[in-house]
Amino acid sequence: MKSKFYKQVLRLLIEMKRKDMYKKAHTFGFTHPETVSCSQELDTLLNLYSHQVA
Repeated sequence: MKSKFYKQVLRLLIEMKRKDMYKKAHTFGFTHPETVSCSQELDTLLNLYSHQVA
């Protein structure tokens, strides 16, 4: 079981990555490779978080 601190850090990273993705989508568009890559990184973080909560 991971610590509460680990979950808090993951939540912070998720929020930072989500904001970054929104900025990229606004600047480049939703299908631009930069936006897609950022979205995939966000998915990875969300998967990590979901496995820690379960």
